[in-house]
Amino acid sequence: MIFAYNKAHVGDTLIVMMADDKGLEQTVERKFNIAQIKNSAGTIVGWNFFHVSEFLSLTGSGAISLTDEQIDLLNEKLAISGFSEKLPYDHAPHFVVGFVKSCVPHPDSDHLSITQTEVDNGEVLQIVCGAANIREGLKVVVAKPGTMMPDGMLIWPGVLRGVESYGMICSAKELELPNAPQKKGILELSQDAVVGSEFKLA
Repeated sequence: MIFAYNKAHVGDTLIVMMADDKGLEQTVERKFNIAQIKNSAGTIVGWNFFHVSEFLSLTGSGAISLTDEQIDLLNEKLAISGFSEKLPYDHAPHFVVGFVKSCVPHPDSDHLSITQTEVDNGEVLQIVCGAANIREGLKVVVAKPGTMMPDGMLIWPGVLRGVESYGMICSAKELELPNAPQKKGILELSQDAVVGSEFKLA
């Protein structure tokens, strides 16, 4: 789940992204100042809370984090507006330290690799990576599914050349880290980095 807010460019609207719309047609149901967005498969892919600053004080721009108390307020507004659904509490970090347990060439590409990368709580994600320096044994930064990158790109499960991929192994440039090298390649972390710990961008 992604919360995004950009008053200067989008207006006073909190955008909640729940799932990938998978390119399907969307329908919108609006009740008062809340809009529910579903795809044609019936999956709720997002919510828009208009004039959100009337009841919620938000700081920052782009992807933001909300407290449980703020989510409670959003759920109250959903109920008052006549929606039965509730937003879940989700405080799992989006960017985590990962460990590349295995890395093999993609069977249908001369530059992609298929990795099995351990993230938090022992979970292992299959991630297809195109970086030349990807290899087994690295500690890396993983953007998990349901992450908004600093440039606004959304990370959802996908398929690359016929192989499923669940996340993204990131470069310093993609993370927009200060003094990030312009050369291509994923960010290689120290072997002291703790697998599963949150990687903070700032």
